[in-house]
Amino acid sequence: MTAMESNFDGLIGPTHNYGGLSDGNIASASNAGLTAHPKKAVLQGLSKMLSMHNQGLWQGVLPPHQRPFLPALRNFGYTGSDRHIYEQAWKNTPGLMKNILSASSMWAANAATVSPSMDCQDGNLHFTPANLSTMLHRSLEHQQTQRALLAAFPFAKVHSALLPQSVFSDEGAANHVRLCKQRGQSGVELFVYGREGFEPQIAGYPARQTLEASHAIARAHQLDMARTVFARQSRHAIDAGAFHNDVVCVGALKTLFYHEYAFDDTAQMKSDIVRSAKGLFDPIFVEVPEHEVPIKDAIKAYLFNSMLVQFPEDNRLTLIAPIETQETKSTQLYCEKLVAGNGPIGAVRYVDVRQSMRNGGGPACLRLRVTMTENEWQQVNPSMKLDEAVYDKLCAWANRHYRDDLAPKDLPDPSLMDESFAALDELTGILGIGPDFYPFQRI
Repeated sequence: MTAMESNFDGLIGPTHNYGGLSDGNIASASNAGLTAHPKKAVLQGLSKMLSMHNQGLWQGVLPPHQRPFLPALRNFGYTGSDRHIYEQAWKNTPGLMKNILSASSMWAANAATVSPSMDCQDGNLHFTPANLSTMLHRSLEHQQTQRALLAAFPFAKVHSALLPQSVFSDEGAANHVRLCKQRGQSGVELFVYGREGFEPQIAGYPARQTLEASHAIARAHQLDMARTVFARQSRHAIDAGAFHNDVVCVGALKTLFYHEYAFDDTAQMKSDIVRSAKGLFDPIFVEVPEHEVPIKDAIKAYLFNSMLVQFPEDNRLTLIAPIETQETKSTQLYCEKLVAGNGPIGAVRYVDVRQSMRNGGGPACLRLRVTMTENEWQQVNPSMKLDEAVYDKLCAWANRHYRDDLAPKDLPDPSLMDESFAALDELTGILGIGPDFYPFQRI
């Protein structure tokens, strides 16, 4: 069966700013209050997408969400015109407004968990939007994410998000890895969780993914439990700033690339994957030792929040890493050593996504991985597939609508809302997602 892994990147929205809203995300906290550059951010993201398309990979686009998200403000008791609500909310609850304006849907790795049709017993491609219940600004996303996935993949089974409650806290594909011999064959799905839902919360950064959520998604996707692995993320990694597992681990095809401190019980994780892969493939484990790359460097440089891809005609994998990985001595030296050998990763390429990185999201955060057959790819909404023509349209659109700079002092200005809604209204036509896609269009 001919199949390929596609990347659907989140298009960075016009309200991109540094709100410092994500507890446990060191980059987000350390850059809070800085001036952001929305136009540069969206063009950096588009440049990465075009690069992947030009290398022969299937590349798609997921739209940004409506921000400010006025339905939440109305739910919280604000009434009147859009402009009145915006101004009053900034006057009375500025902390809330930072959440309402967040452009965090750009990090599409948190959009959903994806299981390809060859892994699911009903033979369908499955998506479960993440409820993202741990963080207020992200908990607003799942309903609009579901609409976006239905628009992009009309042939797939797109579930509703799990109950947005602590026991079923779900952060999407950032805590999920699929391993396989070939894309078109069944594989092993690895779900990584930070806590069990009924455990008491402990001091330190929040463990966002629960075992119960992972179990529920695996059942809904009709996965073969003999080919499904559940592994616990280490508390050490979480407290070091690995708020999602994809900050310390990434996998592709037969290879799992991870930090020594990524998992609570690394030996058990490896044993479980080997057992689940029996008869399908022999897994390859590439473990980065602490003495070569301290976990603080790995998280600062986002070595593992890189895209691990196989370009057509290449026999080995390529790591698409942020420039920060090249600029950090330990990770730069490790990457040089990594590709010098004859292991599964044969090249490292560096991309500039600094605007995203300063909010705590690397190249891997910006994309949702979707393995599809050729027939399924042909059924994807064609306007949401990125090629050079769509790229040119989106760049021209961004240059028309996005601000060069967005400082904290600019956020209370209701003209930002007007500009954002005008941009999104035009975008629905470019991406072919309908004139009623956003809540403000349905009033």
